[in-house]
Amino acid sequence: MADFWNTDTGESVYRSRDTVKNLKIKVHIERVTSTAVLSQHLQHQVLSQQDRGDIELETLTSQGQTAGDNEEEMVMGWQEKLFSQYEMELFQNEEACQTPLDRQYHSEIKALNKAKCRRNHRIFTYTDHDRYTNCLPLHQLHTDLLTTTKSSPTFLAERMASVRHRRQERRTMDSSIPKSRIINWEPTEEFVQSSHVLNNAMQTMHIMGDLGPPGRLGQRENECLLVTIKTDGSGTIIIKPDFNKGRDPYRIVTQGEKREVWRLTLENVSTAMKPEEKDREQNMYKDLYVRHKDYLNSLVGLDFEMPPLGILRYLMNGEIVLAKGFEYDNLYIHFYMELPNSWSSLPFQSLSGVTQTCRTKSFGKENVAVFSYPFNFEAFYMSEKESEESILQWPVLYFKVLSLDSWQRYRTEGYGYLLFPAMPGKHTVTCHTWRPLQTGTVSALRRFFIGGSAELEDHSYVRIPGTFKGERLSRFGFCTETTGSVTFNLHCIQQARSFVDAAILKKRRQKVVDQLGGFSQQGAVCTVLEAFQRARRKMQEARESLPRDVIDSTSQLQLESTA
Repeated sequence: MADFWNTDTGESVYRSRDTVKNLKIKVHIERVTSTAVLSQHLQHQVLSQQDRGDIELETLTSQGQTAGDNEEEMVMGWQEKLFSQYEMELFQNEEACQTPLDRQYHSEIKALNKAKCRRNHRIFTYTDHDRYTNCLPLHQLHTDLLTTTKSSPTFLAERMASVRHRRQERRTMDSSIPKSRIINWEPTEEFVQSSHVLNNAMQTMHIMGDLGPPGRLGQRENECLLVTIKTDGSGTIIIKPDFNKGRDPYRIVTQGEKREVWRLTLENVSTAMKPEEKDREQNMYKDLYVRHKDYLNSLVGLDFEMPPLGILRYLMNGEIVLAKGFEYDNLYIHFYMELPNSWSSLPFQSLSGVTQTCRTKSFGKENVAVFSYPFNFEAFYMSEKESEESILQWPVLYFKVLSLDSWQRYRTEGYGYLLFPAMPGKHTVTCHTWRPLQTGTVSALRRFFIGGSAELEDHSYVRIPGTFKGERLSRFGFCTETTGSVTFNLHCIQQARSFVDAAILKKRRQKVVDQLGGFSQQGAVCTVLEAFQRARRKMQEARESLPRDVIDSTSQLQLESTA
């Protein structure tokens, strides 16, 4: 009897680029209980006591057992059908065959009996086409491999055991989707458990074992699941339990009054590929990848889409991640973009949007509403002639956070703005908000009971309004209250022909504005040099206008300071 057992009976996931039909598994089972040991001991006792004649009846009975009663080893491939003793007896009768598959099994069993070439007794298989694969009881789908104290299947595993019924039980024509309560806002624990079921189209193969006593094979209650193999057709192979790989065998304990212990060993005996076959396969994959790359290039074309000369194309894929720190629940955000001068967008481009209403959850000390609302934006900037006073202004995203209660009353929770990043790449920006505040108790009561609050007529007032033409913008006397914050994830892309021109000319530039004809580093240096030249001319003119003695004294002072 084995003293050590392999307790790791969890499933293992393999990835293979080879077809699953080349999979070969060797399964070996052996009875290791005292019954088998006693049987072997009695066999030796029979050989030593043949001359005495005092052999008991039980000894004679045990002598008739063969090695196949206590041990069996089989090598089988993927979806290879091995009939059990129960199936051999069932499908022998042609009247019991109802489906084409049953009649096929009937002919195969008839051929096996005629040729007397059946090679299995205890080990058999249920393929993906067998009706027993979907009708196995749960206690057989989860073998009693004694591993840990908590080896019972989970709720999700039991639900997954019956998922494959959906592929056979088609939905009727009169089935309909409920028009109401598509989203359950307050799911119960029972609803979550009943709905949390995966449904992947996978093929299954079960390797079973008839662990009944000798002479009583073919009883369904003695069938035990040994190995389960699943594949999804894309190279993923799931095996439970895993191959032993030189580790200790697994232990199987049968049910019933006589609890017997069996030893299970699994081994992968698939034929390994030869080196020349591996090289041929690698070359085939390389050729396939090259053809796929050429196909994609043919779809894209040789001419990459470029904006016209002197125009910057700005693309943003953004996400409103979350909002936190606001007073009321059920938040939603209304936002819109403002394009400065020299910026334009496509006619079908939407410059505004509204998020979904999101309920807040407590994370630490703050109430957080997770939106994960995506938006995209595309704009074009046309560069103008460079002037000393021209400064590129980037688009601005103005947003307003509002709350909505069960009585459809909304309240303004805060205003904010987001300046589009000047550099391409990924940016995570958190914008703080504020809202107008009306002093007094009446305004607070109105906000609480009937909703509504002071709002801005011009949302751009949170920054500098575009209509403002003065030098100073005064907000003196305007009462506000700091509220919460909104977090954005921004992925910015900038495209212009000047990028390509700079790469060809090997000119390194740091900002998009410089590449589009704005203030470049060279222009800044030239401006500084011109300023120095002008200052030098003025100094020379002033020096020429001074008397001679003043010039000599000035030169003497310069020499002394230099010394």
